[in-house]
Amino acid sequence: MRRKTFCPYCGAKLTSKVVGDRGRLVCSSCGQIVYENPIPATGVVVLDDMNRILLVKRGVEPCKGGWSLPGGFAEIDETIEEAALRELTEETGIIGEIVRLIGVYSQPSPQYKNVLLVGYLVKALSSNLRPSDDVVEIRFFDKGSLPEVCFEGHRRFIEATLGVKPSGKY
Repeated sequence: MRRKTFCPYCGAKLTSKVVGDRGRLVCSSCGQIVYENPIPATGVVVLDDMNRILLVKRGVEPCKGGWSLPGGFAEIDETIEEAALRELTEETGIIGEIVRLIGVYSQPSPQYKNVLLVGYLVKALSSNLRPSDDVVEIRFFDKGSLPEVCFEGHRRFIEATLGVKPSGKY
């Protein structure tokens, strides 16, 4: 994992110091503590009228070529709910409506150290499926024929919704 080396406020070099009971990055010039927090992301469960679950085949790393729930990172100017619906539309073309929160999980990440993953059950309001640039395939799966699913948090969301936990990696 890459580490931050320069202060985002004044550009001076960051140093490691113990602040309170934790090691923190602190600016050597302005003294600003640079807090590193989990990255917020979403995973969206969409079921069709036959109770099949929508999965996308990833066209980008991590887990390129693997199956996952539609989802992604929240932007700074949107709520986590807006991020979930935006990512669903971007990746699949589906316009959706949040039905309920499924859960929240912390997931280790080699790139970001820790991702805070928020899962929602979403009702599809449209069915115009079209994969985005970072998705190579979109498909509905019966709970008895689930492929391996990337990301532990996504597998937990599927288990909480369908009662079965697919195998997978990450």
